[in-house]
Amino acid sequence: MRSSIPIMLRGGAGIAPRAQIPAHGFIGLMLTLQTLAPPHRERYIIEQGFSEMYPSEAQLRIMIDTIPALAWCCLPNGTNEFTNKRWLDYTGFSIDGALDWGWKTAVHPDDLDSLTDRWNALLASGLPGEIEARLRRYDGEYRWFLIRGEPARDEHGKIVRWYGTSTDIEELKRAEKELRDIVDYVPQLIVIREPDGRSIYANRATLEYLGRAFEEFLEPVFDQTVIHPDDWDKVASTSQWGSRPVQFELESRMKGKDGLYRWFLYRFNPLLDCDGRVLRWFVTGTEIEALKQAEERAQNENLALREEVDKASMFEEIVGNSATLRAVLTRVAKVAPTESTILIAGETGTGKELIARAIHKRSLRFSRPFVSVNCAAIPQSLIASELFGHEKGAFTGASQRRLGRFEMAEGGTLFLDEVGELPNETQIALLRVLQERQFERVGGNQPIRADVRVISATNRDLRLAMANGAFRSDLFYRLSVFPIEIPPLRERTDDIPMLVEYFIDRYATEAGKKIRYVSKESMELLQSYPWPGNVRELQNVIERSVILCETETFSVDESWLSHDTDQNVPSRQPLVHMLATQEKALIETALAETRGQVSGPTGAAAKLSMRPSTLESKIRTLKINKHRFKTPSEGRS
Repeated sequence: MRSSIPIMLRGGAGIAPRAQIPAHGFIGLMLTLQTLAPPHRERYIIEQGFSEMYPSEAQLRIMIDTIPALAWCCLPNGTNEFTNKRWLDYTGFSIDGALDWGWKTAVHPDDLDSLTDRWNALLASGLPGEIEARLRRYDGEYRWFLIRGEPARDEHGKIVRWYGTSTDIEELKRAEKELRDIVDYVPQLIVIREPDGRSIYANRATLEYLGRAFEEFLEPVFDQTVIHPDDWDKVASTSQWGSRPVQFELESRMKGKDGLYRWFLYRFNPLLDCDGRVLRWFVTGTEIEALKQAEERAQNENLALREEVDKASMFEEIVGNSATLRAVLTRVAKVAPTESTILIAGETGTGKELIARAIHKRSLRFSRPFVSVNCAAIPQSLIASELFGHEKGAFTGASQRRLGRFEMAEGGTLFLDEVGELPNETQIALLRVLQERQFERVGGNQPIRADVRVISATNRDLRLAMANGAFRSDLFYRLSVFPIEIPPLRERTDDIPMLVEYFIDRYATEAGKKIRYVSKESMELLQSYPWPGNVRELQNVIERSVILCETETFSVDESWLSHDTDQNVPSRQPLVHMLATQEKALIETALAETRGQVSGPTGAAAKLSMRPSTLESKIRTLKINKHRFKTPSEGRS
């Protein structure tokens, strides 16, 4: 037998004035009346002032049973107390079969646990709410329903009933599924979020990129596991979505199933209700990794271009037409189109970087950056970071990620000047790049591919450095696949007049002067001077002389050259003289053993592991008479 509860009545002995319909609605009020025993029902109608509004019990039953919804009523503890005829007809239940918790048997087994949890949460909160679940029809078919529940309270605010309706949303769910199926075929990443940012849906493309299950994606802290740590603060700031119901965008890196982070552009679009409140956030993610890399490359190329412009004054060093210079340029033309690693040797100021740039411009990489780094100008503790870059926090002062020169030169050429100054540990890292074509940033653990052609240069004798253990032999042979030796200016004196003319024209134009002639004495002086600083020194002397020149005839003060010689050459003369003496002795020994023969497999050049042309150049420079080592018969032939 259905139970009833006493009702707290208002008013005195007379009939109360007509009351307003309770907050839980007209249907809820009628359901309340339906659940009361007749004496209490009539008294409640009279005392509440609803006498003229409500018909008889039979009419009331007809109204409840014919409303276009499955209606029900529960006690405060959640047990069912009443279901209307439409609910019973749909499920095929008897009145008694739906009472208490009997209604649960109409719920799809896969939905029962979630519905029960949600229903208990509503009971505990005392707030109205909605639940989606499948209910079994009388013929056994399950259809989706939207179940709405709302509490009814007495005058003291205590919940006395829960009233609700169940509305068929099967067609809506089918349409939603079809839409999701369509969205799953879209290659773009699509996510749906609650107004507070909580994720409730991700399409197939999103889950495939992440390599995660849908249940993992729904976890509250999931975003923090895939967003790059450096971008998290920016992403987390979108927790204020509810206060800014407008479309917006942001960029961040997200980790894929391969463990690599890629840049994405996220567009957030709000779905608003009629009052302007956010119902859902629709988020699309478009990968922009290639675009970001292109931007980064452009920045790197701009940096490299600025460095190149800063060094534009070095290009005059290629001026000349001597046989020795033409021989070097011939080798440059042959090796430039290849991918060979090149080692350029030569004294300071001979134009090693200029030759490296000429090789790059004539290579297949000419449209990509040329990046130069002077290994001798960087502290040894920082050279690895300079070459390979570093991650944020890799060492004290590393406040953000920094790209190294290898990444800046991606697709182009990296020029390592003074490569002989590299510390041993950096030599090992450089050898790995040349062998494996990959490297890691300082403080990082992810390998980075390196598509870079390496050209190195040195003014040191790397073979001597190898003998002393200061330079790795395996690295030397990797760097010197194709060696090029730049002759000093004193070995191509025929180029000095052309260089002088070029420098005079340039600096006179800058100074607004007209210089038409060069004194014969000055030209002879310039050609006889040994130029320890090579072309760079010549350039500086010409610039100084042009500034001081007051006539149309250019001249050089001889004291400048002797002063430069006295100040610069002697400071290095003891070492230079010692090395020259040792080198001369080695060459003479080799010539004596080969009876003055320079080239060939048994010649002095082969014994000294150098090219015959190089040895001939050194013989002339050191003023060695190779003919005195030949036998008399050989000397006459």
